[in-house]
Amino acid sequence: MPDLSYRTDTLEIMDDFDLSPAEITPVLEGLGKMNALFGGHKSIIKSLKKFAISNDYSVSDWGCGGGDTLIAITKWAKNKQINLNLNGVDAAPAAVNYARQQASGYTNISITQADVIDEAYLIKPADVIICSLFTHHFDDERWVKLICNMQASAQKGIIITDLHRHWLLYHAIVFITQVFTRNAMARNDGPLSVRRGFKKHELLALLKKAQINNFKLTWRWPFRWELIIYKS
Repeated sequence: MPDLSYRTDTLEIMDDFDLSPAEITPVLEGLGKMNALFGGHKSIIKSLKKFAISNDYSVSDWGCGGGDTLIAITKWAKNKQINLNLNGVDAAPAAVNYARQQASGYTNISITQADVIDEAYLIKPADVIICSLFTHHFDDERWVKLICNMQASAQKGIIITDLHRHWLLYHAIVFITQVFTRNAMARNDGPLSVRRGFKKHELLALLKKAQINNFKLTWRWPFRWELIIYKS
């Protein structure tokens, strides 16, 4: 059992931007299924409603991976007869190409290849920025930089969901990845991502460093933090 009293800075395999499509595609497919199965998509959509989403709103998904969240939002918005402009952002070329393939049938979704830390200038501003299970990839210093970049780019607010570092979640992820997949990346990165997750006091300290004051931090099942930052 690893020491979960602190955030580890050990990099995940997925943090390598040069991964090949053969390596990253199965993982992105699995993450998309997990997001749908465990309510990740529904959680983001529920949070979007707090910004009174209406026609021609723009939503940007930083760290979009395979684009599954953008597609889920598009389907929800279409059902509600709301026209949204959606943009996904990812730094890994293989992930960008995969997301573009998955979203090819949706004219309102575009995908941008950019590093959210050092190339935020390449990303178009949006009414709302969303970020699902992505910020744990950054150490504390870069996490603060990421939030500051989001704060500068978002017009109305930011929605972030990420992992609560907890022993029960860690053991659950170890069990799931050992039983349900043989993918080496998933087996390595799944438990490691929990070790890179957050305790509440850590998030509050990081938000203070980023000089973010207007926010709401809520614990959600299963072991997720929901952070909503309001611009006004």
